[in-house]
Amino acid sequence: MSGISLAVAPRSDPDHGAERQPAAAMLGGVMGSLRVIELQLVAFIMVFSASGLVPIIDLAFPVATTLYLLVISRLAFPPLHGKLDAARSPSASQEIFRGSKLFQAYVVVGTTVGLFLPLAHVLGGFARGDDAAVRSATPHLFLLSCQILTENVVGSLGAFSPPVRALVPLLYTVRRVFVVVDWVYDVWANRTLTRAATPQERMWVWFGRYLAVANLVYFSANLFVFLIPKFLPRAFEKYFRMRDEAYAKTAEDKHARERERAVLGDDAGAAAKTVESKKAD
Repeated sequence: MSGISLAVAPRSDPDHGAERQPAAAMLGGVMGSLRVIELQLVAFIMVFSASGLVPIIDLAFPVATTLYLLVISRLAFPPLHGKLDAARSPSASQEIFRGSKLFQAYVVVGTTVGLFLPLAHVLGGFARGDDAAVRSATPHLFLLSCQILTENVVGSLGAFSPPVRALVPLLYTVRRVFVVVDWVYDVWANRTLTRAATPQERMWVWFGRYLAVANLVYFSANLFVFLIPKFLPRAFEKYFRMRDEAYAKTAEDKHARERERAVLGDDAGAAAKTVESKKAD
């Protein structure tokens, strides 16, 4: 959800490619590669889109982002995996960032704070008839569902370069930070508690407030501490290393073909001289 599905646990590690071949043969295309969680995300996206709770600008954002990623993938950062031998080049691996156990714990915290708790908050809002709470948290959940789905599809296809894959969480996180700011302002400025409120109602309102703040803190830190200074530069570094290796491989193949043609030309010349000498005799 923060680029982690693309950063950790590479999908095409050359050391384990043989182990994945039986599973890959069973996927049967892109739809076959969608796991249950991804299908659930599609369901969430459809429900959120049809509910009228997501602003038009947030509905249009995933479409515009997808088109932009496709354009730069073709024009600016074309994939280079087909030009490299995955068995010989470590750069051909899909992995961008290898995280430690502490980093994995950080990912679990982000998944809980960013996905599971807001989803519980929205479902609780439906159950309690709290339309304001549902309307405040739904845009964040919609964009996060689109981000996770896009990350997983982009990673499973293996047809996108590291910079393009790194831009997926970066673009979505930038947009979601602004959405979460609106969420924080709404629950703190517009939600008021009356003296007649029950303890359960007070706990519910404060839960929504602290959840909004927790999301703002986590994803702001994720953007400015991890994605921009670490994840994105590493993706570009990996891509340019792959490009240099691809150019070197292309030049080597060109020299090899030229040497092969030279050898064939020498052999043909020697054969022609032999024939001429035989005719002269």
